[in-house]
Amino acid sequence: MFIGICGGTGSGKTTIARKLVESVGAENVVLVEQDSYYRNLADMPLDERHRANFDHPDAIDSDMLVNHLLRLKQGLVVEMPLYDFKTHTRSDRIEIIEPKQVVIVEGILIFAEARVLDLLDVRVFVDTPDDIRFIRRLRRDIAERGRTTESVIEQYFASVRPMHFEFVEPSKRHADIIIPEGSQTGVTVELLCGLVRERLAAQTAAGASE
Repeated sequence: MFIGICGGTGSGKTTIARKLVESVGAENVVLVEQDSYYRNLADMPLDERHRANFDHPDAIDSDMLVNHLLRLKQGLVVEMPLYDFKTHTRSDRIEIIEPKQVVIVEGILIFAEARVLDLLDVRVFVDTPDDIRFIRRLRRDIAERGRTTESVIEQYFASVRPMHFEFVEPSKRHADIIIPEGSQTGVTVELLCGLVRERLAAQTAAGASE
């Protein structure tokens, strides 16, 4: 069962994905984050890397991502790359991902890639207001990625915001479930968790009867 969780930067995708893992059980779920598949910019000067557009689909190594998802679908292990957001380069380290009954694919651009979209059984879009998303991104980039307030604001206006309206927001039309930011978020997430648990139970029952 492949579940895609999409939404703009800072929308809360990762939080929801981790709640799903916690609710359904880590023994049943594997999380694949699109952020791990950014292209390696090690051959570019550092100042050029900082100016790169990371919110365009071309920034993602989609061939590798799709290949890894297909391998997981076939029950094969994959070696997921790890990305260093401070240097915009791919780390020498990898993470071994083993296939499980549920695969969660999370990222801002997963609905903009038709090959990924076609693999998803359930498509979830996390719909969060722009001001909340920006504040979350600002805090994260300063605390975790060594950015300054000025650099985050500059990047937001130069690429994050325009790319959101060009690629992310339009991809919402592909969603089976839209999770809005607000008081009903927890209820919607629990309904999603319940759906996944029911599907798992049905698969287990079907397997036992064969």
